Amino acid sequence: MNTADLHTLTGAYALHALSDDERERFERHAADCEDCATEVRELSATAARLGLAVTASPGPALKDRVIRRITTVRQEPPRTLPLTVQRAGVLRRYRPARWALAAALAAAASLGGTAVWQHERAQDAQEQARAAERRAAQVTAVLTAPDATSRTAKLADGASGTVVVSRSRDQAVFISSKMAKPPGGKVYQLWYDDAGTMRSAGLMDPDRTSETVLLKGAVDGASGMGITVEPAGGSPEPTSAPVALLGLPV
Repeated sequence: MNTADLHTLTGAYALHALSDDERERFERHAADCEDCATEVRELSATAARLGLAVTASPGPALKDRVIRRITTVRQEPPRTLPLTVQRAGVLRRYRPARWALAAALAAAASLGGTAVWQHERAQDAQEQARAAERRAAQVTAVLTAPDATSRTAKLADGASGTVVVSRSRDQAVFISSKMAKPPGGKVYQLWYDDAGTMRSAGLMDPDRTSETVLLKGAVDGASGMGITVEPAGGSPEPTSAPVALLGLPV
């Protein structure tokens, strides 16, 4: 697959439709291709909006119609035949009505739950899309700030990392390229170095080898940043030796 082919995979990547091999090759390409990286961000946001556009919940009238239909199911009168005279044919005659009523009741009970579930999922997707847009806007603001300065360092196994700082915004962005994935159940955690005291600055995506991350919290006079391998979910303080230490640009 050549570079021209990789340029055409932005849509499939945004929709998680690539194989593992294709995804890894595209991520390596996108780390050095700002056009593709920008297009992926835009397509991902668009896909989220389209998903919300087709989400629909059952109308309240549907539940009322099902409840009314239940009343039209004729109930069999109670029978008190001794068990010894209940033939197989007699038993079969009463089952359809009971099954119809049970099915109708189950359907009516599930309608409310289905509507609530769909509404909650739509709200979750919408909030995730908004949060992604906010993060993208903040990253862009830092990278394009008039006072933005950067520093790049080589990491292990041919990887590299760049930290960009905007003092006027009191924010920093870390851009990784070709980092090895952390071990299973682990995650890369970012830290600010406050005169030797490490302050958590967020987590990286364990499934991404190249990523642009807005560091959590204000720079607030930090002199550097570090990366450690921590248990999934992160740690309140570093529990392993740093895999990288970078001084913040001045």
